[in-house]
Amino acid sequence: MKLCLTPSEKQTLVSQHNTTRDGRVRDRIKSVIHASNGWSVGEIADALLIHENTVRQHVKEYREEKKLKPRNGGSESFLTEQQTREVVEHLTRNTYAHTHQIGIHIQQTYGITYSVPGLNKWLHKNGFSYKQPKGVPHRFDPEKQDNFIEEYETLKAELAEDEAIVFIDAVHPTQATKVSSGWIRKGTDKAIETTGSRTRLNLVGGIELGKLSEAVIRQYDTVNGDTIMDFFEQLREHYNHCSTLHVILDGAGYHRSEAVKESAKKLNIKLHYLPPYSPNLNPIERLWKVMNEQVRNNRYFATAKAFRQQIQHFVRTILPDIGSTLDSTINDNFQRFYPTS
Repeated sequence: MKLCLTPSEKQTLVSQHNTTRDGRVRDRIKSVIHASNGWSVGEIADALLIHENTVRQHVKEYREEKKLKPRNGGSESFLTEQQTREVVEHLTRNTYAHTHQIGIHIQQTYGITYSVPGLNKWLHKNGFSYKQPKGVPHRFDPEKQDNFIEEYETLKAELAEDEAIVFIDAVHPTQATKVSSGWIRKGTDKAIETTGSRTRLNLVGGIELGKLSEAVIRQYDTVNGDTIMDFFEQLREHYNHCSTLHVILDGAGYHRSEAVKESAKKLNIKLHYLPPYSPNLNPIERLWKVMNEQVRNNRYFATAKAFRQQIQHFVRTILPDIGSTLDSTINDNFQRFYPTS
């Protein structure tokens, strides 16, 4: 792929190479100059550590257009439509932590080089954003989750006026400082005082969607079958106007004990068990997240008493006040998870 350059043209290219800060442009210039000196495509690719197809592209575009700058600073894709579909499918299956790693994959697979800024633009253009994936229990069953959602929709549609659906769950917040992300001035670090205290509270809560301000939350010394039976009594006292109370709960062993089932039956509480490994189907999980955001995240509690008071403040004051504003985030728009292939 011999390319002829005049002495003046070569000198201009050398001058451009020495003044530009864009490494992509320098690679193009070196490809052109080496080609004019009789180097083979393979030799140029080895010297510049780029793909042979990239070398051919650089030389071809200079010969035909005198082109040295990538289109739009490297943001416009040189991938064909088929290649673009293949890369999109690859990125859907595989998660990369850094943009340059995706660039290496594209370069090694298709011989096309992207700058990091250019590839960031390509990713946004093709529907990708940089965010943390959700951890999903590897043993969950999507078919069972779909079946539960179908049964729940039927239950909700056929619910009588004097019946209610309540989601219940236990949570165990600890006094230990829960450090989380937040906005901090650039160039500075923000220190959060921490404690290694293992003091924890045992809470059992029940929520009726659309009435979060009226959530029933009780504190116990421990959580077991006896605890749940007592909590059923608390629910029944709160929902004394309901003929039947439908309680949705996970399949913990103490939830499935014969004593718990018998207690529920006597109180006219009908139990509906979630599929295994399905916290995404229990909206009260999101309430516990709100509790952490409101009173635990980045908070230091010097004493166990201060910690207990803050949790109680959330239950007795904050939640009744903000409950009506949480319907858009704590609801039954269940998120479905599917196993990766």
